[in-house]
Amino acid sequence: MSSYPETFPHFSRSRFSLILAAALSLSAFFSGCASADKQKAQAAAPRAVSVAVAKVEQQEMPVYLVGLGSVTAFYTANIKSRVDGQIMRVNFQEGQVVKEGDLLIVIDPRPYQVQLEQMQAQIFKDQATLRDARLNLERYTTLIPSGSIAQQQVDTQKSLVDQLDGQVRTDQAQIDNAKLQLVYCNITAPFTGRVGLRQVDPGNLIHPTDPTGIVTITQIHPISVVFTLPQNTLPRIMRAMAARKLPVTAVSSDDGTTVLDTGVLLTPDNAIDVNTGTIKLKATFPNKEGTLWPGQFVDARLLVETRSNVITVPSPAIQHGPDALYVYTVKPDQTIGRQNVAVAQDDGHVAVVTQGLDEGSIVVVSGQARVQQGTRVDARAEQDGGAPPAGPSAVPGG
Repeated sequence: MSSYPETFPHFSRSRFSLILAAALSLSAFFSGCASADKQKAQAAAPRAVSVAVAKVEQQEMPVYLVGLGSVTAFYTANIKSRVDGQIMRVNFQEGQVVKEGDLLIVIDPRPYQVQLEQMQAQIFKDQATLRDARLNLERYTTLIPSGSIAQQQVDTQKSLVDQLDGQVRTDQAQIDNAKLQLVYCNITAPFTGRVGLRQVDPGNLIHPTDPTGIVTITQIHPISVVFTLPQNTLPRIMRAMAARKLPVTAVSSDDGTTVLDTGVLLTPDNAIDVNTGTIKLKATFPNKEGTLWPGQFVDARLLVETRSNVITVPSPAIQHGPDALYVYTVKPDQTIGRQNVAVAQDDGHVAVVTQGLDEGSIVVVSGQARVQQGTRVDARAEQDGGAPPAGPSAVPGG
């Protein structure tokens, strides 16, 4: 009886520690099981798919007709000699811009100067003979009333005067021709333009019949672009031309985005090419910066109209279904919906939608292959990896 109070407190503390340790172990076990179940449940839940999106916008949209064109000089002249002779002097540098009337080439003028002096001497002689014949005609005419001379002799003298007068006129024409040959010895620029590569060097003999010219001059300020469009675009173009001047933008054909210059449409050709069913059009450009060069290929973008308040989306948003075009839209609950649309035009950057979308809707522009209707998504802005920014609407070739 006396030992129980001493051993009971020690026994109670040991049992209590064991029970507490067991309880903590059981709690940790069940907690671990619940956490594992929670992780399994989270793993089993569908993950959100990352996609790039853009907002449907309402805006004014320029409409272009796009055709492949080539740059042509506004004027081109193949400079040739109009007389035979030796080139004495060349007054230009290859690649130089010359003005209208500038002296380019000097051909030896001495042979033509000698011919001119010969013609001048001949006319001096023939004029003296003509004066004598006219004086004789005056004397014969005064003798007619007295009967001292026959009328036949007077008529003969008058005919001689006319013949000599014709000879003097011929001499004068030859003098004018000799002077013209001297003018042709100095070849001048017919218009302001850029000189090309010289084909003949000083000291060489040249002839009007030579197959190649001396040099070529091209006018590049302004300059022209000739491009083609399908024939069915012609009525639309003519209606637009009747209302205003139509702007044309020359774009680099290498990347399709670099604007080289902006000009105006001059005119369509007067006939449609029956072999290709296309119409040629010519536009003029100021080309102040010299970005356009004869022979260069460019994309010509003809602005025919501007549509107001149209619904537009980036072109990558448009998907092709078996029976219709459609887009994937992002609902407020971040799930995907599918919406059929009608597209008026699509230039590869911007599509004009006439049916199926409202302004402010969100459409998927990248990642469509990983989603379907009902898929939960993690949407990011288009600029963070989506499609390229929208540009003006264009209709390639109409």
